[in-house]
Amino acid sequence: MRVLAAALLALVCSAAAAQLRTIPEDAKRGVMRHLETMTVELDGQPQELAPGAQIRDAENRIVLPAALPPGSEVKYERDAEGKIRRVWILTPQEAERH
Repeated sequence: MRVLAAALLALVCSAAAAQLRTIPEDAKRGVMRHLETMTVELDGQPQELAPGAQIRDAENRIVLPAALPPGSEVKYERDAEGKIRRVWILTPQEAERH
């Protein structure tokens, strides 16, 4: 019974590890760092984050704007008002592909 449980756990863990995140093809690329509260610097220019903006780290976890490492290579999307609404911090492999 323990062997079956261990095998099942290993299968579930490998399935979770195999999940890929999808970054929209039309997302723009830039270099970003956090400035203050809901303001980031994108390619050297201050930009506002939209209310409810999501920043995903390289492991696809949602992080707070203050947790954005300086000089992060990112892909991002804007909302209808031009504010940044979704950000994906790129892994080194994603940075090469995108």
